[in-house]
Amino acid sequence: MPGFLDQLLQGVNSASRIVTSSYVFSTKTILLLKDLATGGSGSRNIPVRLREAFEELGATYIKLGQFIASAPSLFPEEIVTEMQKCLDSVRPLPFSDIQKVLKKELGRDYQKLFQSIDPAPMASASIAQVHSAVTKDGLDVVVKVQRPDIEGALGADLNLLFLASKLFEIFVPGLNKSGLSEMVGMFQSSILEEIDFIKEANNCEEFERYLLSSGETRARVPKIYRELSTKKVLVMEKFYGAPITDEVSLRKFSKDPSKTLSDALEIWFSTLSKSGFFHADVHAGNLMVLRDGTVGFIDFGIVGRISSKVWEGLMIFLEGLALNRTDRIASGLVRMDGTAKGVDEKKLAKDLETVFDQMSKMVLDIQMGELDAFDEKKMNTILFEFRDISDRNGLKIPKEFGLLIKQILYFDRYIKSFAPELDLIRDREKFIK
Repeated sequence: MPGFLDQLLQGVNSASRIVTSSYVFSTKTILLLKDLATGGSGSRNIPVRLREAFEELGATYIKLGQFIASAPSLFPEEIVTEMQKCLDSVRPLPFSDIQKVLKKELGRDYQKLFQSIDPAPMASASIAQVHSAVTKDGLDVVVKVQRPDIEGALGADLNLLFLASKLFEIFVPGLNKSGLSEMVGMFQSSILEEIDFIKEANNCEEFERYLLSSGETRARVPKIYRELSTKKVLVMEKFYGAPITDEVSLRKFSKDPSKTLSDALEIWFSTLSKSGFFHADVHAGNLMVLRDGTVGFIDFGIVGRISSKVWEGLMIFLEGLALNRTDRIASGLVRMDGTAKGVDEKKLAKDLETVFDQMSKMVLDIQMGELDAFDEKKMNTILFEFRDISDRNGLKIPKEFGLLIKQILYFDRYIKSFAPELDLIRDREKFIK
């Protein structure tokens, strides 16, 4: 009865994980009490002890720390600030642990599939570790390997977190309307997507199909080697180039940096407008200029899909942003919610004025060359305020809206670095072809 045995093992692992979590948190609590007993400031140490506990408990809690850091409207400022230290770069696993995963996923003779695998990782994150390799056919690839037992730990952690969020909403005054459990649910669905490398491979190839069907030659995605990939191992072509924000490399690999950036933006926008599919994590590490001058899109662990109504609403929203008109922004938000009925757009526009001023200032500062004006903390604060105002006015903003706005502002920041003559918000129609 393998099904029963699997369920029993999963139950044991979950119970063990809960015990481990309880032990770590109780240990940090004891340290806090010790701080207080010796005259220290326990309240000041709470964020530090909490962050230490998250890092000790690993992937789920590191990701949760990052989530808290990006949600300043939901959590106290001192905790948000401390959680900024929960970076996704963690201590590398010994290569022997990586080999165990490779043996389990690709077979005990997996080494016959490769000429070599560099035991030193290219990158080490909370969910996976990446190594350079050469296939048996002499192809340069990168091998993304999921950390051992991460799936079981995530399942137990996420169920515990969701239950805790529900209990907090019931027993803590003021949290019942905060949407905390909904946010934990979004966090849960997002992280579960990231640990399925088959989905990531599918996303990458979906983007590639669009490029091929449209005859697009200005951009590429890594080739996925399906015969070497599983849910926990992803083998793909190794790209040679540099992050698109590396000014020296950009000018080295591209004769016209402004055009390269414009091409990248046009490709991203056209994919979104024609297929509703978009790369939802175009930070500098995931957008490259390759040695031949083409644009390389990598890491499709986070993508988004939108309906035609959301697309239409986004265009109206950006028009309002460009023209400083809150009435158009309100119309755009209403358009995004296909179920909205009887919304008072004038009242919505009035309520949006303060948060609109914050976003307008951020966009203006970026366009004036102040590239530090855009950061995750400010952006998430604005997006949560948009959500709260929309909720109060009977609107439900799709979760993809926040992803879209972030990607657009990422691009706007890149443009102001290397192509200041372009104005993404004002000239958005130029990029939609």
